[in-house]
Amino acid sequence: MLDLTTLREQPEVVRESLIRRGAAQALGTLERLLAVDSDWRRDTQAAERLKAQRNALSDSVRRARQSGAPIDAIVADSRAVGEQLVALDAAVADAQRTRDELLMQLPNLLLADVPAGGEEANVILRTWGTPRPVDGVRPHWEIGEALGLFDLAAGARLSGSGFIVYRGLGARLVRGLMNWMLALHTGEHGYDEVWVPSLVTRQTMTGTGQLPKFEEDLYRTRDEDLFLIPTAEVPITNLMRDEILEADRLPLALTGYSPCFRREAGSAGKDTRGLLRVHQFDKVEMVRVCAPEESERELELLTGHAEAVLQRLGLPYRVLLLAGGDTGVASAKTYDLEVWAPGVGKWLEVSSCSTFTDFQARRTNIRFRPAGGGKLRFAHTLNGSGLAFPRTIAAILEHWQRPDGTVDLPEPLRPWVGVDRLG
Repeated sequence: MLDLTTLREQPEVVRESLIRRGAAQALGTLERLLAVDSDWRRDTQAAERLKAQRNALSDSVRRARQSGAPIDAIVADSRAVGEQLVALDAAVADAQRTRDELLMQLPNLLLADVPAGGEEANVILRTWGTPRPVDGVRPHWEIGEALGLFDLAAGARLSGSGFIVYRGLGARLVRGLMNWMLALHTGEHGYDEVWVPSLVTRQTMTGTGQLPKFEEDLYRTRDEDLFLIPTAEVPITNLMRDEILEADRLPLALTGYSPCFRREAGSAGKDTRGLLRVHQFDKVEMVRVCAPEESERELELLTGHAEAVLQRLGLPYRVLLLAGGDTGVASAKTYDLEVWAPGVGKWLEVSSCSTFTDFQARRTNIRFRPAGGGKLRFAHTLNGSGLAFPRTIAAILEHWQRPDGTVDLPEPLRPWVGVDRLG
């Protein structure tokens, strides 16, 4: 949620950010919000004046009674002021409700170095490793099913398209990835592990920005109005909701595994073969909470932790700075990590590392007390995948496959899976 002071005093900054996002439709929302906020301030000030007038009339009634003077005229004036105040209070409440609804529809302010444009304007910042040539490399769905690692047909029978059944060493690979990634992030990167619910409330989804915009992409229960989480970012970030953190606790670093559920309602026509786009998948998430002055450094640190996973797995990847039109509504700046998958000849996103500045913290009321005392401040929140499993598995099967149809398992995973080679 954006800061109302910024909206009032620097609306041109908000307009410029919306233009870089290519969000022309949101410009109308901004103008309407500014108009409603102006009405709210006008009516609030008028209500305060009426309250002062009513109090003065009450004092006049009291003094008149004490002196024996007539009070009928004063009481009538007081009653008229009270009626005006009731109408004004209703107008103020209505304006505030409309303003808050409009405020929830506006995306975060982009940081200054985020370029304008859509996906075509994303900037490749760096690459790591040597991409394997595509010649002779089988796609992951062929080799995975040939080795009995997963069963896409069984997943479709059970739940429909976009769901996977892992079998044998495939199931052990999923479990091994979870255990190894959590061990890396808790042991070397200094995160505290949490295990969070997969069902959360509407308030929790709203706090991190999934609602109201992305409701059609979410799975929701019918009776309790609970949502299956699209990422562990949602419950982990909300663990600090309504908390006042002491400065010496920052930065907070939390990591956790979760299944993730996404309807992908807007993905029609996109590549859905194999493990590339599924409705349920597994992921290890990293969340950091820090003081505003530290968020730029924290984003680089967080991204480095996600990169470390790919480097340990020996998987070539690249880091992209997303342009405004490709940046999520809650994010102020996002780095995407894309791993090379030679079997499909594509770069596949396996992690998005984002700083949300104070956007989520305002929605969830996460504040901290500065070390030297003073006014409470909103914290900055960040998160990144470390990593999402399906495309990581696809890249392992395609990058590390051998001519005989087997797949070398990256060395860090071998103790967790119990084998050196798949097949």
